[in-house]
Amino acid sequence: MIIVLKKDAAQDVIDHVVEKIKGTGLAVHISKGKERTIIGAIGDESLLSSIQLDALPGVENVMPILKPYKLVSREFRKEGTVIELGGIKIGDRDVMVIAGPCSVENKDSLIDTARKVQASGAKILRGGAFKPRTSPYDFQGLGFDGLKLLSEARKATGLPIISELMDPRDTETFCEYVDIVQIGARNMQNFRLLTEVGKIKKPVLLKRGLSATIKEFLMSAEYIAAQGNSQIILCERGIRTFETATRNTLDLSAVPVLKEETHLPVFVDPSHAVGRWALVAPLAKAAVAVGADGLMIEVHPDPENALCDGAQSLKPSKFAGLMEEVNKVAESIGRRI
Repeated sequence: MIIVLKKDAAQDVIDHVVEKIKGTGLAVHISKGKERTIIGAIGDESLLSSIQLDALPGVENVMPILKPYKLVSREFRKEGTVIELGGIKIGDRDVMVIAGPCSVENKDSLIDTARKVQASGAKILRGGAFKPRTSPYDFQGLGFDGLKLLSEARKATGLPIISELMDPRDTETFCEYVDIVQIGARNMQNFRLLTEVGKIKKPVLLKRGLSATIKEFLMSAEYIAAQGNSQIILCERGIRTFETATRNTLDLSAVPVLKEETHLPVFVDPSHAVGRWALVAPLAKAAVAVGADGLMIEVHPDPENALCDGAQSLKPSKFAGLMEEVNKVAESIGRRI
């Protein structure tokens, strides 16, 4: 249920409505927009029958949320969510670009790559420390040593860092290092993990599962939001279809659909979608054209010798050229990199 308060609703009025709802045993989530405060009452709505919500002081309107995903829906919040992080705004006018190697390999290479992607306009540094691989014999990442190297790269460049969390038991220690927690495609429906990151105070980038529907994707985001963390970034990274010409099939239609269904920022990862560096540029430009709020792109100084996903990684010089092209697309629709 959504309770829309009047423009002039004071804090004591908001507190009174919240107290009434909590008294029924329902969970309460508050969203403060530019003009109005909206209160979401989550749980068994029949419990609200004991309260005349529309008669409470300060209440303007009471509406049911029809979508199964409540807190992340446009019904709950009409305005797009903007996540502020270290001086940058994710989900605002600027298209944010996350760039860096698929996997952290060594300090010198990482810091060199960080400086080069930063010079080209990337605002966030990516790097995998824990790598979920199809084969148990493939490189699995440097673990917490990799996170320490990412921290050194942040110190050297000032770039916020993002890395993938795989085990809920590592959450507390993991959050000591990173600025954004990434939940990978293979863990999109790891509900124990989603619940844990819902309790933290850091942004979470949630990737779409390999065969997940839009509804399933948003329900996973709802798991995070239900625990109190509304700083969620959705990331389309390609889905598994019958097509084998590319690593996955990039569902660009998901971007405008998600922008209609949810207030959360939407990113696209063209690198993992296609698995071929030569196809990353056209899909990155297309993603911005259809409304993506950001891109996640893999960049490596020596892709041929990369320990992970070298075939889909751009060299820093190619990345610099791509950023110029993407910015032109962004400017054509009133945005910028």
